[in-house]
Amino acid sequence: MPKFSELRELLQFRSPTLDPVTRRLEGALSIDELRRIASQKTPRAVFHYVDGGSDAETTVERNRKAFADLVFVPEALNSVADPDLTTELIGKRISLPLVFAPTGYTRMMHHEGEIAVSRVAARNGFPYALSTVGTSTVEDIRVAAPDGDNWFQLYLTNNMALNEELIDRALAAEFSTVILTVDTAVAGHHLKDIHNGLTIPPALTAKTFLDMSRHPYWWINKLTTPAIGFASLQSLAGAALNAVDVPGTVFEPSLNYEHLDWLRQRWPHRLLVKGILNPLDAKKVVSMGADGVVVSNHGGRQLDRTPATLDVLPYVRAAVGADSTVLIDGGITHGQDIIAALALGADAVMVGRAYLYGLMAGGERGVDRVVELLRDDYRRGLQLLGLNATSKIARHHVRLPPAVTVEQQAIGRLVPPASVG
Repeated sequence: MPKFSELRELLQFRSPTLDPVTRRLEGALSIDELRRIASQKTPRAVFHYVDGGSDAETTVERNRKAFADLVFVPEALNSVADPDLTTELIGKRISLPLVFAPTGYTRMMHHEGEIAVSRVAARNGFPYALSTVGTSTVEDIRVAAPDGDNWFQLYLTNNMALNEELIDRALAAEFSTVILTVDTAVAGHHLKDIHNGLTIPPALTAKTFLDMSRHPYWWINKLTTPAIGFASLQSLAGAALNAVDVPGTVFEPSLNYEHLDWLRQRWPHRLLVKGILNPLDAKKVVSMGADGVVVSNHGGRQLDRTPATLDVLPYVRAAVGADSTVLIDGGITHGQDIIAALALGADAVMVGRAYLYGLMAGGERGVDRVVELLRDDYRRGLQLLGLNATSKIARHHVRLPPAVTVEQQAIGRLVPPASVG
């Protein structure tokens, strides 16, 4: 039998972590594990609001599957010591090809909400985009993250006075970029939210209310912190959120290219258009003065059965050329997903659900943990791919599935074949 002294090096135990939030965050080794924790720490209706999509959630699954099906082609015998993870995005050097996407009603997930998310982005050196239907204002974010690269996502509403106000406030708060979302002519059909009664105005079921009561940390924080509302719309709403038909205000069926032209003339800084899946649309908005596009299907929360964003990304890049900014969102939960997106033409990725899982799991510390996981996975993925810098990622490092789907063929026909990388 071996002596204890011989086994001592093999029998070292971890020091116990007393803080429960720190303990569960340290135990999460992937975004998927943070997702599982989030599902346990928040009411079912809140988790479904974040995790779910529209109708049958086909697009949600397609987004994830597109990344899972992609194949990496590594290089050998390259030095990968101390890889450079930075990249340039719209004229600024950022620490990681990552942007925190706009998310609505964020303080419902955790009382720290957008303030926590903006702080994490600023600390880590990449942009954060505040939503029009967020629960914090541009002024709140300016105070919370004065040194951050703060962006504002705009729903161009049917109230022109409100549109003017939103733009003026973003300008006064020194936000650098406006993102116009264009895939919300009407609200998506979220079956889980309707079943849970998480609608506007709320119509909670007894089952949903009982489930909320089982999460005392969540509802006590809701009762002891300022009321949740659509902060940027309060000038229209007054004190009562229910006085506003929010979907009827921010979802504008008449949104068209004239609105984009008006916004381009009105907003003097960087302008991106989000919700683009058609390469011809991408080419048109860039020709009208947009600095770039976000290839997005709203995370599968609007029109169901659309293509995965990763599948259309190369065609959008081909349509707008090398000089326009192209971002992508939808299904990104791992650092290797970032590599895949850059290889297929993106300048950076936007993540929303991923950081919301972290927020639900542990507030601001949970969002920090998301960044840590994505950065570690991204760095490791680069090194295992044989690359020592973000700038070295190229199209030949990935291989798409051999089967070309019908929708990919249709998308490809919208762009001259020779221009598709």
